[in-house]
Amino acid sequence: MISRDSVKYFQVAQGVWGMKLVFVNIYMVANRKGFPKRWVLIDAGPKGCADKIIAMAESIFGKGAHPSAIVLTHGHSDHTGSLPELLKHWNVPVYAHPLEIPFLTGRSAYPPADPAVGGGLMTLLSPLFRREPLNLGRRIKAIDVDRGIPELPEWKVIHTPGHSPGHVSLFLPFNTTLIAGDAFLTTKPESAIYALKNIKKLSGPPKYMTIDWTDAKKSVKKLAALQPRIAATGHGPVMRGRELQTALTKLAENFERQAVPSEGRYVRRPALATQNGIVYVPPFKASKKMILASVLIGTAAGLLVARQIQKAVS
Repeated sequence: MISRDSVKYFQVAQGVWGMKLVFVNIYMVANRKGFPKRWVLIDAGPKGCADKIIAMAESIFGKGAHPSAIVLTHGHSDHTGSLPELLKHWNVPVYAHPLEIPFLTGRSAYPPADPAVGGGLMTLLSPLFRREPLNLGRRIKAIDVDRGIPELPEWKVIHTPGHSPGHVSLFLPFNTTLIAGDAFLTTKPESAIYALKNIKKLSGPPKYMTIDWTDAKKSVKKLAALQPRIAATGHGPVMRGRELQTALTKLAENFERQAVPSEGRYVRRPALATQNGIVYVPPFKASKKMILASVLIGTAAGLLVARQIQKAVS
């Protein structure tokens, strides 16, 4: 952990830094020598964190520093909550995959969260998370996956849908660093204890907000095939080396058993999306087991943790 000017952040790799904001990570990526002297912000964290993100940028790059662009792995509220405030301070473009743009231009809301998947307090709170779209207007730019992002010439953009239709990951072949967003995670996202304390555990995407499990499996297999030596994810600590590669290979090979919930709204039928947004959402069916678990876990968890997390994602 680096602490400078009262700002705490961590080094991921050469030219890559991260910061944990409540239970979500954001990243700053600078080009290596020999390339244009630019840096880019990856994701924008939960609401209310703009000042911390700006302070981190100025701690690393100097007073008044601003990115050349902001790149979104996806548009869920915990990854875009501080984006409106940041764009008041920084006049920069925002990149997202074409299938994610409807959720960032006011055209479509995300599908409802899936509290039937179980696993902890975060799952129970998931229906409270904002799913209404932002409207970034002309600030938003569509990512060309084949050409990549001009401001990050060395990094490859990989379309990794499942958690959301236009989810992307970023990969640097030079040192096999992977910024995976929520395609897979390095903590257990359904558990508030794991998420808030940053406890390490390689996992699939958040069960309560993943809308296509077939695509999610394909995305994890695609990322595992890259054999990254460093993985920085949307939630959880950085994982490296053999520990990462062994766990990621195991997840790809045993995805249905390790990652897919036994029941849930999107387990058997996915939500469907086009470039205009969501066009189909399967019906929700709550089992008696899920209802009982919700009451028990919700009572035991208490209101203090719930209030803190709800504030971060609303």
